[in-house]
Amino acid sequence: MGEQVQLTTFGLSEREIQAALGRIKVRDIDYADLYFESCVSESVSMEESLVKRATKNISQGVGVRATAGEKTGFAYSDELTRKDLELAADTARYIARSPAAEQSVPVPVYRRPSRNLYAVEQTQLEVTTADRVALLNAIDIEARRYDSRIKNVMASFNTEFKRVVVATSDGTMIGDVQPLSRLQVTCIAEENGNRQVGTFGGGGRIPFEFYQNENRYLAYAREAARQAILNLSAVAAPAGVMPVVLGAGWPGILLHEAIGHGLEADFNRKKTSAFSSLIGKRVASHVCTIVDDGTLPNRRGSLNMDDEGTPTGRTVLIEQGILRGYITDKLNARLMGIPLTGNGRRESYQSVVLPRMTNTFMLAGASDPQDIIRSVDHGLYAVSFGGGQVDITNGKFVFSASEAYLIEDGKVTKPVKGATLIGSGPEILTKVSLVGHDLKLDEGIGTCGKDGQSVPVGVGLPTIRIDEITVGGTQG
Repeated sequence: MGEQVQLTTFGLSEREIQAALGRIKVRDIDYADLYFESCVSESVSMEESLVKRATKNISQGVGVRATAGEKTGFAYSDELTRKDLELAADTARYIARSPAAEQSVPVPVYRRPSRNLYAVEQTQLEVTTADRVALLNAIDIEARRYDSRIKNVMASFNTEFKRVVVATSDGTMIGDVQPLSRLQVTCIAEENGNRQVGTFGGGGRIPFEFYQNENRYLAYAREAARQAILNLSAVAAPAGVMPVVLGAGWPGILLHEAIGHGLEADFNRKKTSAFSSLIGKRVASHVCTIVDDGTLPNRRGSLNMDDEGTPTGRTVLIEQGILRGYITDKLNARLMGIPLTGNGRRESYQSVVLPRMTNTFMLAGASDPQDIIRSVDHGLYAVSFGGGQVDITNGKFVFSASEAYLIEDGKVTKPVKGATLIGSGPEILTKVSLVGHDLKLDEGIGTCGKDGQSVPVGVGLPTIRIDEITVGGTQG
């Protein structure tokens, strides 16, 4: 267990933890674990040059899980006494439909050393409210200075410092400290009744100083303002089937939603994913290789270990167009008989574990990004995306482009507004013909939702050409 994480944080001894596991791991229980969490989160947000909200939340508790076959029993407690821990253990075991043993036997656990992908101390995230407000005030001033047509600025700065300890019935105990921060800016521009929005930000498992270095926070303000002003001059997007070039970085969110969720093991075990039973088969063009990697230092989606205590790794999901594997947690890996990838994640100690993405991206190819654009006579160049919807069962999606341009005769020309991309994940991958050498990860603002739980994630993409996709536009 990491030196920074001690059981004393939770007021429990190793003996008490062993005894609690012993109460669960009886008879037909296949697996049990205890997930201890202590979290301090702070947030300040500003709108219309005024601080609208400032919050600080402190939470602590334990999630207790027992699995028997496909059944999962789960209970949690925000009280960490021995009595409450035993009650939660008994409840989880009961839900999993296993009777108590006549005499429980403590489960021995061994401390396993953890790695350190993000060396951020708690003091580096302990930013005073005055400093947070000063940062947001400077952002407000900078964005309005960019152009007089910026009529409103919304900005927020959030930090979180989480300590966790995981003890499992397979005999390991490991801990981690997980810092997280995010700064986000949204600008609204208005001219002659035309109102447009621009958004930008960044974050990761990084200290407050990161945003101050090289005046990054001011650059975020200018970029959000630039997008809003640009969209004031945007023309109506064309509609129809056409080639589309996706820019590097944040457009990887389309891969995350349209393809990544379909590669999570629970959907494939239940045969509800469009990618079910396709391991070893071609699901994309040969230029597509997609990975999920939770080991990238300081990234928003990275973790030293997942929420089951398994070290995160680099999982090749699609290799040169061939489906190689799924994203797994312990339950689904065991039931499917496939490798464990370290992707068991939960929003908090009150949440059950689900297989979830970490940092998901397509690897760089060999093409020059400018050559990719020049290869298109008439189409769309999408640089950033807003909201979207995906149906996991068939991979069909609808995504709105928040910054996009026409491509005419191989050149990027007018900005467009109202463009949506409509298609299906499995189909879109087969139509990727060119992949740029400019792989870029997003700035660190991604949050993924699944079954009511939200967790931080990262995405990435090089510039790619999709030969044919339906564009829903607003052009008459």
